[in-house]
Amino acid sequence: MSGGLDSTGLLALAAAAFPGRVTALTVDHGLRADSAAEADAVAAQCAARGIAHFTLRWVGTRPRSDVQAAARVARYALMADWCGAHGAAMLLTAHTMEDQAETLLMRLARGSGLAGLAGVRACRPLAPGVELVRPVLGVRHADLRAAAAGWDVVADPSNTDPRFDRTRMRALLAREGEALPAAALAASAAHLAAAEAALAWVVDTAWEGRATVAGGRLMLDAAGLPEELRRRLLVRALALLVPDASVRGAAVMRAISRLDSGVATTLGGVRMQPGAVWILQGSAPRRQKRG
Repeated sequence: MSGGLDSTGLLALAAAAFPGRVTALTVDHGLRADSAAEADAVAAQCAARGIAHFTLRWVGTRPRSDVQAAARVARYALMADWCGAHGAAMLLTAHTMEDQAETLLMRLARGSGLAGLAGVRACRPLAPGVELVRPVLGVRHADLRAAAAGWDVVADPSNTDPRFDRTRMRALLAREGEALPAAALAASAAHLAAAEAALAWVVDTAWEGRATVAGGRLMLDAAGLPEELRRRLLVRALALLVPDASVRGAAVMRAISRLDSGVATTLGGVRMQPGAVWILQGSAPRRQKRG
């Protein structure tokens, strides 16, 4: 818990619903001079209410750019490790309806596809044996204010820093609330999430009938399928052959275009042969030249 309004409200609700069974985790990213003192203040408030609390600290080199994204990755990694080590099956986070609306707007601005526009999920696997759950995703930010009554709440200055995309989207929603109601945007994200789940099921079904692995090669029959299904099947094939490969959507579409033109291509360390059925094989590692 950060000590902010949303996380404090969620902690108060969780502690009331499951007395003695809740542990609060605060991640001190060390990005602000006051962060350690704020974590200590959260710990003291939890102790006063009989709530177990641990502070996790992000150590190591900080990136020079996109620090918020790196901090988010580090935060979830630290909390996932703690949950795994202590047998905690669920990690609750206080993402609200407004957070979902902000996320949808941010991803629209980036030109995200269906998976991105589905927004943040109500739950998803975080680590082996640990589920990430967002129980107040359908709750308004203002509704958590009452739950946090009596707690000292921390105001994070990054929440009003216009350099960050999320802050700008938050200001847009505050300014254009009638034209861009958070509830409607969050509902759209939920509909898109349902569509994404349905499409994922279709991909699973298509994969079962159209992908065959034999002798280190993968044969993929993508003929006659809609473009998005072909793209997703090829991405799955690449991930199966080279799990560590990282390929972008534009590169995948260029590879499909080459295959459709009858031209062999390589992407993410995978050689691909065109034809009625695409034949994919992981590239052999290059031999070191002797000096």
